[in-house]
Amino acid sequence: MSTDVTAKSPAPAPPGRSGSAADRNLLRMVLDGLRRNMRQYGMLIALGLIVVLFAVWTDGDLLLPRNASNLVLQNSYILILAIGMMMVIIAGHIDLSVGSLTAFVGAFAAVLTVNHGMAWPLALVLCLAMGAVAGAAQGVLIAYFGIPSFIVTLAGMLLFRGLTEILLQGQTIGPFPGGLQKLGNGFLPEVGPHTNYHNITLLLGVVLIAAVVRQEFRDRRRQQEFALDVPPTRLFLLKLTALIAAILVLTLLLASYKGAPIVLIVLGVLVVGYGYVMRNAVFGRHIYAIGGNLPAAKLSGVKDKKVSFYVFLNMGVLAALAGLVVAARLNAASPKAGDGFELEAIASSFIGGASMSGGVGTILGAIIGGLVLGVLNNGMNLLSVGTDWQQVIKGLALLAAVGFDVWNKRKSGS
Repeated sequence: MSTDVTAKSPAPAPPGRSGSAADRNLLRMVLDGLRRNMRQYGMLIALGLIVVLFAVWTDGDLLLPRNASNLVLQNSYILILAIGMMMVIIAGHIDLSVGSLTAFVGAFAAVLTVNHGMAWPLALVLCLAMGAVAGAAQGVLIAYFGIPSFIVTLAGMLLFRGLTEILLQGQTIGPFPGGLQKLGNGFLPEVGPHTNYHNITLLLGVVLIAAVVRQEFRDRRRQQEFALDVPPTRLFLLKLTALIAAILVLTLLLASYKGAPIVLIVLGVLVVGYGYVMRNAVFGRHIYAIGGNLPAAKLSGVKDKKVSFYVFLNMGVLAALAGLVVAARLNAASPKAGDGFELEAIASSFIGGASMSGGVGTILGAIIGGLVLGVLNNGMNLLSVGTDWQQVIKGLALLAAVGFDVWNKRKSGS
């Protein structure tokens, strides 16, 4: 006896339910992607929220073109230091001397150009060389003599601060030559037809957007070729749209004032160059290797002493560049210049995703961390928040960033 079995077709979904299900699936996909890439996106999202909050609290003053330009100029030297500090922390070290070295190089530049009348381009080269020598000296002690970086750079902090006092004899020296002043206060020249915007800045913004789009698609394609985990397509497009919007807003703000500051171009070159080194060059991979697992890196043939030496030499050069930018912006060398810069650079690195144990971090993360602190400082100044509460808030921000890193690693391990 045969029995006929008739398959029941699924009942049609009620009107309006399929759309809500698709929305829930999209939201679940986005949240899953954010959880898997929280280290990459967390601070970027936090920076966006901080900008929006302070823009509302200051009635839009934060996003005025003049204030946006000042924000770049006021934080450029911290961002330069944060790039080098991120590399130092990734390698598993720390550098407490960069603030004092910044002041020392600014004092050295003042003595050369103001007291001895040296041409500023030659003085600039000599100052960068001085930073390289200082960084190399600390690198030798750390890499080849095995003295902990904390001790060496703590001694360097005291040494360079004392040398600054000796060079300046307790006085402020200035003003600097006009060419050197432009490094800290200058803007790109205006060319082309007269418009309501700075033409070169607009062109640079378009080029930057094109470069970012190309690099993001290239990185995603490379990750897919090596079967690595990539964010969902919609989350990737959302991130790309946010980056383009941020670049476009900043471009329009700068172009509607005086244009892009010269130091922003210098900073952009540093970000692109060091970003490439850390992502693609052998030296960058070796930095991650010795910071992530030093014994394994040694067994793999990585020359850890040489890498550490060059990391600190590079930090010295970047500290010298930051010292020139600070002196040029203030148009004078002061014995108190650079106070607390090392803490700002370290905080920028940790807020930007660096790990206390080393081996983790990106150049872009250092920039994002520095911008988080910069926007906090600028926004609180606009709101007339006292310096006492500013220190409290920045301390809590650093503590939250490091706590998030610890929580994220524990969750990934479990």
